[in-house]
Amino acid sequence: MAVCSVYPLNPNLLSHSLALSLSHHSHAYWSVESVSRIRRNGRKGSMTVRVLSTHSNAKILNPKRKSRYGHTFSLYDTDIGLDDWLLDDEFADPVDFEVDGKKRVNSQKKTSTREGGQRLFNSRTSKNTREKSMVGNFYGTKNRTKEADSSDINGQGKLMTGKSTEDRYPKLSEEIDLDEKWLPLLDYLSTFGLKESHFIQIYERHMPSLQINVCSARERLEYLQSIGVKHRDIKRILLRQPQILEYTVESNLKSHTAFLIGLGIPNSRIGQIIAAAPSLFSYSVENSLKPTVRYLVEEVGIDEKNIGKVVQLSPQILVQRIDVSWNTRYLFLSRELGASRDSVVKMVTKHPQLLHYSIDDGFIPRINFLRSIGMHNGDILKVLTSLTQVLSLSLEDNLKPKYKYLINELRNEVQSLTKYPTYLSLSLDQRIRPRHRFLVALKKAPKGPFPLSSFVPTDESFCQQWAGTSVDKYLAFRQQLLLKEFAKKYEKRG
Repeated sequence: MAVCSVYPLNPNLLSHSLALSLSHHSHAYWSVESVSRIRRNGRKGSMTVRVLSTHSNAKILNPKRKSRYGHTFSLYDTDIGLDDWLLDDEFADPVDFEVDGKKRVNSQKKTSTREGGQRLFNSRTSKNTREKSMVGNFYGTKNRTKEADSSDINGQGKLMTGKSTEDRYPKLSEEIDLDEKWLPLLDYLSTFGLKESHFIQIYERHMPSLQINVCSARERLEYLQSIGVKHRDIKRILLRQPQILEYTVESNLKSHTAFLIGLGIPNSRIGQIIAAAPSLFSYSVENSLKPTVRYLVEEVGIDEKNIGKVVQLSPQILVQRIDVSWNTRYLFLSRELGASRDSVVKMVTKHPQLLHYSIDDGFIPRINFLRSIGMHNGDILKVLTSLTQVLSLSLEDNLKPKYKYLINELRNEVQSLTKYPTYLSLSLDQRIRPRHRFLVALKKAPKGPFPLSSFVPTDESFCQQWAGTSVDKYLAFRQQLLLKEFAKKYEKRG
């Protein structure tokens, strides 16, 4: 949460303003650098001060909210990270961590140890060969070269001429009081695709990140790439968690990497986990991350051998207020559908994103829809236990069209969904309609209700078992059908 104080630049008044802000926002820690966040307002001799929290979590937004940059978040768009549309009160409070070798402690009181969590979590990282090969594979040199000045070589090997600050970053210079000492870092970060607008976002989110020595930043980002973070993902990570530039390799990055490996996560997936939830580096391994895992095992009831799988499916679960998320959703499902604890645990293990879905905007509308088409609570529970992601599917673009096609075209009854709930997860345009129409065209469609089992196998198995023809012939038919459907939609829009 950002706290803005707008006053003429009077030191005495500024001190009073900051003291007042701190008294009402004790959850954020503040540093001397925060006071220097000065933005020009275009009037000569007049400036304003913006004081922002120096720690930021991955935002969890309600579905109707817009981002600070005007983008609308879609609750069911799988291209958007989960931590962009969860609820604000469901992240665990970050605790102490190190920034450039200095320990910082969140001023909010730490949450007490959860009851029932007495059994120590076995991290399985001690003397682990995989950990050594993964974590110790990066050589962080201690010899720091002298920080480059404005005439330096950027990350692409091109010589940066001695242009003025305004010439090199004109928009950024207009927005903030740009220090020339930041230029080497900006040049380096530009090699990851960051533009001036992105630097403004980083400045507003966490200004001290732009004051990091370029050598230190390079060491940290190169380490992340050495453990599997893709070059293309660095930009998104920095926009979401710019503080990562301040986290030291030895005291922070390596310990968190070792923690992930200790959960049984393969080396090949570590980079993807970090890209999906970069804020995990701001949480203490001992005081936050391990207790979260211990809660999942001891309180929720997830088998410890499945924890690595659960984290891979939903990395955000590590930085979520898991006790609140679990209790509210388990109580809702047990009261609304009569779900047993074991049933809900199965749902969470197979689809941990369940703990992120909004009850009001996710659970209730979809359960009501399934009831409206004739399903009883027991049927709904069977569907959700087998295919929990039904709670994330769009009603208008997914569930309703598939139900209509099931009844009107396939001549099936709604009860068939309890036996083949997978039908709801398959693409209507890419699989259901093409396979149905293909068998009809070949005059091989069975009489009576169309068998939903024909939609389950691969294209090769479908052609062999049901169509008795080549895969190429089926794919050609599907392509023509898709073009016809696209033409129809285009005509309706016209």
